[in-house]
Amino acid sequence: MSTHLIDERTLTELDHVRIARLIGADSHPLAAVLDDAELTPSRDVAPDVVTMYSQIVVADVATGQRRKLALCYPPDAEPAAGFISVLSPVGASLLGLRVGDIARSRTPDGEAVEHEVVAILFQPEASGDYTL
Repeated sequence: MSTHLIDERTLTELDHVRIARLIGADSHPLAAVLDDAELTPSRDVAPDVVTMYSQIVVADVATGQRRKLALCYPPDAEPAAGFISVLSPVGASLLGLRVGDIARSRTPDGEAVEHEVVAILFQPEASGDYTL
């Protein structure tokens, strides 16, 4: 599969509702993602889509360094352990992407970074958990 930069995202209807409640105001950067995303029922989401609580492998495009991450809600975030909040720049950039897509974000010091979604190790919906 070839890698490419992507602006199209697929979100489950449940993830969409939960994140919309979480961010509240339309001024949050994730508001545009929510507005533009293709929505699908949890039972119908493709297994190669990054959903909430997915465990994924990403590769830094510049260095090739790989890292295992889990996309989570803020109370569960532990960045040092790889649990990345959906409200963080990296988390927001990964939500709704597919394996092979490139996520673009900025580090806390403003440096632009790109990560390729290399693999999805676990996706709740693919495992039959539609409410996680």
